[in-house]
Amino acid sequence: MDTEARPTTLSLDDAETVSGLVQSPAAPRACYVLAHGAGAGMSHAFMAAVADGLAERGIATLRYQFPYMERGSKRTDSPAVAHAAVRAAVAHAADLFPALPLFAGGKSFGARMSSQAQALVPLPRVEGLVFLGFPLHPAGAPSSDRARHLFEVRTPMLFVQGTRDKLAEFDRIEKLAAELGPLATLLRIDEADHSFHVLVRSGRNDAEVMQQMLDGAAAWMLR
Repeated sequence: MDTEARPTTLSLDDAETVSGLVQSPAAPRACYVLAHGAGAGMSHAFMAAVADGLAERGIATLRYQFPYMERGSKRTDSPAVAHAAVRAAVAHAADLFPALPLFAGGKSFGARMSSQAQALVPLPRVEGLVFLGFPLHPAGAPSSDRARHLFEVRTPMLFVQGTRDKLAEFDRIEKLAAELGPLATLLRIDEADHSFHVLVRSGRNDAEVMQQMLDGAAAWMLR
């Protein structure tokens, strides 16, 4: 099975372009539009591992750069610019995989921008959102303010969250998922931090965590 990532180009609303990577098994059953976190782009080892692992589980991915990352800037895009990139990526995935169910989301910042875009105007053909470490609040400043828009989302949502995530206290995520009701599913990753790393003393390792994440996310998308 050839699942090598292939480069592609996404056109944004203002004629700007950003780069992307498409990865697919021979007979994909779904496609996940995967946005990167604030500090690292689409080629980061975590992003590549997610794409590789999902391909092994029958799911294609489209990774893409937000404009600020494409330019090499460390300052994230405004929400409006980021939302436009999310929409362009979803449209591109729909063109690439016209017969597949689409899912959107990503890591941290990418998860939040995808959910905000979906809350404002539903993303065409997207059947659910998958969040890999939703950033509920800044580190050391627990709050649920960043979750308000999620109550405007009308598609199923999967929260993949570590219990040691300093950007989302786990009891707050549990409470949020309960408040969101049947549309929210919470996949608990014991002992994992925001980057899904675990301490040696936990008795687990990062590879085991990745397998749990991928198995859970793939099963949820293909359910």
